[in-house]
Amino acid sequence: MALTTVVRGRAYDWSHAIGRGAATGTGFNYVQTMCLGRDNDIYTANRGNENNFGLRVNRIRLGGAGDEELVAEFFQHGEGDGKATWPFGVAVGNDGRVYCSDEWTNTISVFDQNGKFQYKFGSTGSGDGELMRPAGMVCEKNGNLIVVDSGNNRLQVFSPEGKLVATCGKAGSGQGEFNQPWGITLDQGGNIYVADWKNHRIQKLSPQGHFIMSIGSYGAVPADPNAYAVTYLGPFVSSLPVSNYPKAGLLNHPTDVGGSGRRHLCHRLGQPPGLHLRSRRHATDQPVWRCAGDVQVGPAERGRQPGHDEGVSAGA
Repeated sequence: MALTTVVRGRAYDWSHAIGRGAATGTGFNYVQTMCLGRDNDIYTANRGNENNFGLRVNRIRLGGAGDEELVAEFFQHGEGDGKATWPFGVAVGNDGRVYCSDEWTNTISVFDQNGKFQYKFGSTGSGDGELMRPAGMVCEKNGNLIVVDSGNNRLQVFSPEGKLVATCGKAGSGQGEFNQPWGITLDQGGNIYVADWKNHRIQKLSPQGHFIMSIGSYGAVPADPNAYAVTYLGPFVSSLPVSNYPKAGLLNHPTDVGGSGRRHLCHRLGQPPGLHLRSRRHATDQPVWRCAGDVQVGPAERGRQPGHDEGVSAGA
């Protein structure tokens, strides 16, 4: 039976799941982030388990159900050029360069689209161009790379060669301020959306780094008194429906944000077990890729707050 989700009058039909738990090949192991390449291949950053089993970035060519093809695997665990300790972000530029962030070494490694190491940049610190736990990344149309400098609560913009171009943001809960930001994406106009993890919101910034609006507010799913129990067979979760499910727009540590290409945003609320494909019904463009798990979808225009034209501007 087809699974259909209707969001604001738009229908999404579930097609099939991609991958499985695996340390190599077309499977995944604790995915942190993913992105689409120029040819619509997907690149995923896999953190792996506590023994670094499955830690890597893999590039997968998509097909029909069960018809995925492994194109490349790189950024595996190790020391030295082209190796990783705690991979997190992955982004692909218009020229095919693949950027991978490492939270442990505070560096950005650059590969060609087939996974051959090219160079890396970045160093530990809080000064201009320095990084502290770099997380999500996204490439602008002009080739520049925007890095979520999570530990420094800011965004930094670099040229493709790693030269600092601009920074914006600082620690806090005000407009244009961040508290451990994670994921990032751009819309067709170049506006920036950041998953402001510990502030429980998505922030929208202009291409120049000016605050435009904030989306979402903190909320949690209330625990039903009959939802959990412990028996002689061990703990279990009841199949009883959760009452008083929170309304849409409430977020609890959003980890990522993505766009459908038609001014709709997708906010990921937790770490999903895999990737699912949902095709958009009555649409002429390509299918929409979604992560399994708690996801909210809403228009990019909603959530505007007063003073949206003010805020932190990017500066060299």
